[in-house]
Amino acid sequence: MERREKVEVPIFTEVDRDSFVRDIYPERRPAVLRGVHLGPCVEKWTVEYLGQRGGDKEVKVHVSTVPQMDFLRKNFVYRTLPFNEFVKRASEEKHSNFFLCEDESYYLRSLGEDVRKEPADLSKQFPDLAEDFQIPHFFEPDQFFSSVFRISSCGLQLWTHYDVMDNLLAQVTGRKRVVLFSPQDALHLYLSGDKSEVLDIDSPDLKEFPEFVKAQRYECVLEPGDLLFIPALWFHNTLALQFGVGVNVFWRHLPAQSYDKKDPYGNKDPLAAARALQALERALHTLDELPADYRDFYGRRMIQRIQKRTYLFNPSGTTEPDNPECTLVHAPNLEESPAEK
Repeated sequence: MERREKVEVPIFTEVDRDSFVRDIYPERRPAVLRGVHLGPCVEKWTVEYLGQRGGDKEVKVHVSTVPQMDFLRKNFVYRTLPFNEFVKRASEEKHSNFFLCEDESYYLRSLGEDVRKEPADLSKQFPDLAEDFQIPHFFEPDQFFSSVFRISSCGLQLWTHYDVMDNLLAQVTGRKRVVLFSPQDALHLYLSGDKSEVLDIDSPDLKEFPEFVKAQRYECVLEPGDLLFIPALWFHNTLALQFGVGVNVFWRHLPAQSYDKKDPYGNKDPLAAARALQALERALHTLDELPADYRDFYGRRMIQRIQKRTYLFNPSGTTEPDNPECTLVHAPNLEESPAEK
């Protein structure tokens, strides 16, 4: 089967809160918002300015010998650096000071002060830099969950994953390619928890991942100052085309009680979904009491019931997938503990 042609993520200009809430948000599809005022950060956040304002505060960063980082197989190490030294290194192509090799790649995902309890908040971790960044007021203040500061070396690519909250990715400096996949293509992405095992999405191994060609690819390139609306559950994969700085703003779009209160990263499945997955795991263990042919038969009946009860219809009027029994080629790890994004 040939790979489906990519779809360009639509670009909207002159977006304010009213037009976002009325025209964009209800569609539950990714959208690039161009021309939204983010504050003076777009002009100010040079390497030198970041180093001066961020100072020597120590930060924990990902360091890898290859630019394609893989969270499932952990092809990186964590190291601690003063923020100003980290920014300097991340902006370099070759390093005179390094941990692993002279062309190693760096990635920062800011954390709360108490990483086990507090979500990241730019205004708390980097208050001097936060003065330059204006969070778009596209949601109610009490829905705010976190503002995550991200800095990447040129060429750095992050694994494909989904988030359980809506978010706006503000690309402040540098250019970034973002590839997205619909939640309805989850069965084609070979999930392990919230992450896809298909690391190379541009040249996938189709012998190992044959179903991947069925996933519809949505793509955009963010310019400095652009915002990308990423609805909850949409898978995304980012590639830094230049050294760049961004801020992810996450907010709760479900009722507050839907989320796990002990989740500083904001990536645990909603409580009801977690309970359902646990119940499914128990049901599958129960089927283990039967012979293989019975497990196969009743497993297919379970798939049919799940499809009838939960699947949405796609625009063509048919359910996705057309034949679920043929697409469940890789069962997700239902017991995987959440990890950072």
